[in-house]
Amino acid sequence: MSSHKVLFGFHAVGVRLKTAPNSVVEIYYEPTRRDMRMRQFLDRAREAGVRLIEADGLRLAKLAGSHGHQGVAARVEALAQVHSLDELLEKLEAEGTVPLLLVLDGITDPHNLGACLRVADGAGAHAVIAPKDHAAGINATVAKVASGAAETMPYFMVTNLARTLNELKERNIWIIGTSDDAPKTLYQVELKGPTALVLGAEGEGMRQLTRKTCDELVSIPMHGAVESLNVSVASGVCLYEALRQRT
Repeated sequence: MSSHKVLFGFHAVGVRLKTAPNSVVEIYYEPTRRDMRMRQFLDRAREAGVRLIEADGLRLAKLAGSHGHQGVAARVEALAQVHSLDELLEKLEAEGTVPLLLVLDGITDPHNLGACLRVADGAGAHAVIAPKDHAAGINATVAKVASGAAETMPYFMVTNLARTLNELKERNIWIIGTSDDAPKTLYQVELKGPTALVLGAEGEGMRQLTRKTCDELVSIPMHGAVESLNVSVASGVCLYEALRQRT
C-alpha cells in the first residue's frame, strides 16, 4: 500500500488515465454528482478497465487531504521517474536534445510550484530544479494545481543550489537569472542554446549566492503600475520566449 499515492481532481486523475492507465489502482467517486463531466470521466475510467468505488465527500476529502477533489480521487502506483538530474542530462545529450531547465529559488507556496510545473510542462522544459531547504515539495495540492504536470515533469530538489548551477555550467548550460534591475531584458538574450532559467520568490527575488552564480541577468519588461509578476506567470513568460526562439 505504501507505494501507492493519491491523485485527486478531474484533470490530475484524467491525465494519469490517459498517459498510464495501468498504473491506476482504483478510482473513488461521488455518486451524487451526475453532471456531464462526471459521466464522461466515469466512461473513460470504465473503458480503461479501472475499478470504481463509490465514496461520499467526506471520505474523498480524507483521501485527498483536501476539499478540492471535485468528487474524484484515485489511488495510483508511482510512475518510474528519471532519478537524478545527471541521468536526465546524460539522456538529453545522448538524444542530441538542447536542454531547457527551470530553476526556482525559494518558492515555498505549493500553488505557485504547481503552476510552475504546469507551465514548464506546457513549454516543453525538461526539468524543474529547486533547493531542498527553501522550496515546496510535491504534495497533493501541488499535483492538483499542476493539472497532471507533477506526474510528467521531473522535479529535482538539490542540497546545494549554487553547486548544482556550477555543475550545469560545466555541461555548457547557460544560467540566466531574472531580476528587476537587470540591464538587459529577456528579449535581448539568446535562449536557443542549452539554458537554465532561474527565478526567485516574488518580492525577494533570488538569494545573493544564486544571483552571483548566474552567467547573465535579465528583466521582464513591466509597463504598468505593478512592479513584478507572480513567479509562475514570470516562468511562463521566460519559458515561452525560449520556446519561441527555438521554433
